[in-house]
Amino acid sequence: MRLSVTSDYRFGLAQDRSVWTKTAYDYPFWQRYLSVFDSVRIVARAKVDADIDHTYRAVTGPGVEFWPVPFYLGPRQFLVRRNMIRKSLISAVGESDALLCRVGSLLAEDLLSAFWKTKRPYGLEVMGDPYEAMGPGTVHHPLRPLFRAWATRSLRKQCARAVAVAYVTRERLQRGYPCPAHSVGISDVGQLDFRSTAKVFTTSYSSISCRDTDFVDHARIFQDRQRPRILFVGSLAQMYKGPDLLIKAVKYLLPAINPVVIMVGDGKHRAELEKLARQLGVSDQVQFLGELPSGKAIRDQLDQATLFVMPSRAEGLPRAMIEALTRALPCIGTRVGGIPELLADDDLVDPEDAQGLANKIREVVTNPTRLSEMSARNLKCAQDYRPERLDKRRTEFYRFLRQATESWLSKQTGPFAKGASA
Repeated sequence: MRLSVTSDYRFGLAQDRSVWTKTAYDYPFWQRYLSVFDSVRIVARAKVDADIDHTYRAVTGPGVEFWPVPFYLGPRQFLVRRNMIRKSLISAVGESDALLCRVGSLLAEDLLSAFWKTKRPYGLEVMGDPYEAMGPGTVHHPLRPLFRAWATRSLRKQCARAVAVAYVTRERLQRGYPCPAHSVGISDVGQLDFRSTAKVFTTSYSSISCRDTDFVDHARIFQDRQRPRILFVGSLAQMYKGPDLLIKAVKYLLPAINPVVIMVGDGKHRAELEKLARQLGVSDQVQFLGELPSGKAIRDQLDQATLFVMPSRAEGLPRAMIEALTRALPCIGTRVGGIPELLADDDLVDPEDAQGLANKIREVVTNPTRLSEMSARNLKCAQDYRPERLDKRRTEFYRFLRQATESWLSKQTGPFAKGASA
């Protein structure tokens, strides 16, 4: 059986139409689905990228293919091209495919409406909260409140009608976007009987792909006070990661603390953020490195840093912060999304509070003992994201989705029945 997976991620197309990525979702990521499914079809946007070079990684490979939907950027372009996108989505998912949508996603709604009509089963991987992601300060658009309300209602409906839902958080997203049986865990998928009553499977796991070699062996020991090196990693395409708040916090730290702030990431707001740093007089403290390939380049930055800071306005379960935990790096984050599931409460600040963020940074970087304790605590937390722990929950989830789809197909007549044993 083939699994079709929808994603809002934007991939790069080479001139020969091969598909590439620089930061995430390369071929090894999609291989995880092959533990249960015979093949995978990625359904997502892709745009010709003239900058593809050796730093990019291939997305497709044996068992993994790509279906490009018409490219769009933002809700406005999506609405303009919606009919073409809908037709492409419906054509992408075969009659005997299992379907998994990574949400919140503009792509999911149009595709799932067809599934609801036939009560065809589908699964979801809930990656974030659209209510937070479209909150004040994250998206600058006059229709932002309207988009926010629509996206929130849409995701709740998608979760309510799904047969299988995996959340990246342990509790946070489950409360806002419940599945009908969100409080019921089914672990022994292999013994389920689909012939009688409907079953629903829910679980939680991060989508991060960590290897054992990504984890350091020991926590860090901080001793002498040195010039702190503060690291931010995140997209600058939107402001929901709060990079502007970190730049404002630097102003409050001077002159008592003179940090080096490393901004890793790129996007349309980069020029705006560089201008903000100049206006606040902190250009000497803030360095913009642009987008770096995942892997060694990011690990090197994590290993050189004193502190990882994520002042997000919205989050699911941040991949970059988990990577920081695996390197035993002290972290500060905001009380949004799944961040409180990763950090101790004393390492958290409220969103939209640059002064509070500066106070917390000052409190931490001037206390070597505190930094050492944070390092040990973070490395311990990171053990929950070792591949063997995540893979078990993922495999159970995929197996349930496959069995639910096969069961539904076996009950159909007509075209669907032909693929029941695919």
